[in-house]
Amino acid sequence: MRPEVMLEPFRFGNVPLFLSWAAEEGWRCGSWEFDFLLEHFPQGCWTTSTDGIATGFITSVKYVNSGWIGNLLVREDCRGRGYGRLLMEQAMDSLDRAGVKTMWLTASRAGQPLYEKLGFIAIDRISRWRGSGIPDAAATPANYLPDDIESLDRHAWGDTRRLILDTIAAKATVVGTADGFCMVQGTEGALQLGPWSCRNTVAAEDLLEQALTVAGPAEIFLDVPDSNDDAAFLLRKWGFAPCSGTILMYRGALPSYQPQLIYALASMGSMG
Repeated sequence: MRPEVMLEPFRFGNVPLFLSWAAEEGWRCGSWEFDFLLEHFPQGCWTTSTDGIATGFITSVKYVNSGWIGNLLVREDCRGRGYGRLLMEQAMDSLDRAGVKTMWLTASRAGQPLYEKLGFIAIDRISRWRGSGIPDAAATPANYLPDDIESLDRHAWGDTRRLILDTIAAKATVVGTADGFCMVQGTEGALQLGPWSCRNTVAAEDLLEQALTVAGPAEIFLDVPDSNDDAAFLLRKWGFAPCSGTILMYRGALPSYQPQLIYALASMGSMG
């Protein structure tokens, strides 16, 4: 007899197991993400289990008119049995019920065919870049959050995402100018740059130098849209190199997406 598959809400008690699986996959994520997700959109976070043993996880979050699906992870020995599709359909249904018009996710090449079958369309590629800060120049400037951070981010992504911006700003070092901002986040064993949005390359390079000064000699990662050629030029100039990539996909209403304003995403795949 085939074991019954149970679909249940993702709970805080599931976080350590998810993080251990994620570490085996080489993912970089922290428990703070689940604090955020389970506080703000618990109805979009799910797990599958068989005979009481977890077999898969997924999370999602709603902003105003858009939502992100992330952290889809199925236990290695359970892959190819439909758990991923079941979890995706549940997360999509949760976002649909919440009134989301556009859903986002980042996909691996292996996962892309499933997402295409579910109606997702590729809109860009996201490259993960790796580098390091400026040695012997560590500094901690006062956080500076430009007044129009929300409008700049909204223009870039086509939606108001104050929820994630405020959450990350509260735990990150923020550098800013009149034309943009960059947040330096602590992550597992390294630092992450993002969200990083800017109106022009001159201001973007100023922000990058400030961020690298804050980081000191630490290892740094960031996820950048391939469509932003200026970002790639700056990162190479400052010694960064791409190390992996995913596909940025959406489903639903065509978003007002402006990648030339996006120098780094806010999260490594799970929240935008």
